[in-house]
Amino acid sequence: MIRVEGHKNLYRDEKSGAIINCDSTGYSQYKKSRHRNQSQKSEIDRLRSEIDEIKSLLGEMIKKNEYK
Repeated sequence: MIRVEGHKNLYRDEKSGAIINCDSTGYSQYKKSRHRNQSQKSEIDRLRSEIDEIKSLLGEMIKKNEYK
């Protein structure tokens, strides 16, 4: 593989011409960041669902009080 000029972790495959990133530390950081973002997104989705449920219950309570 041939090192790409100006980039310490990038190499060009001689056969295919593809650029290959050999920065395993950066890749590990990317995976951790992605996992953290997915966890945050699922937590936000869960909270939204709970808020929708609370709003629905409040709406039902208001309707019951209107008919009294």
